[in-house]
Amino acid sequence: MNLLEQRCQGAGVSAMAESDVRRHLSQVSGWQLIGGAIEKTFRFRDDLETLAFVNALGWMSHVEDHHAELRVTYDHCVVRFNTHSVGGISLNDFICAAKADALVAFAA
Repeated sequence: MNLLEQRCQGAGVSAMAESDVRRHLSQVSGWQLIGGAIEKTFRFRDDLETLAFVNALGWMSHVEDHHAELRVTYDHCVVRFNTHSVGGISLNDFICAAKADALVAFAA
């Protein structure tokens, strides 16, 4: 099933094996495995675009009940997902990564 069509799971989600993480990385463009999380830097023209992305990402995270770690500067935002409750990376992280990508694709 397409990652964009899925919803994050609450109870019952589990950490993925590294081989599964690497396989799922092929489904989300530009995301990398870094320090136990998947991470991507989104670049924008200015602070208004960056903040619009951060606000949209915040709403998506609220709806999915799965939140990212963000580092926000004037023209970019670094987004990191991992699932603290399982001590690793889960399918929820990839669902949210795909949805973050879709936010930027929609705005382009």
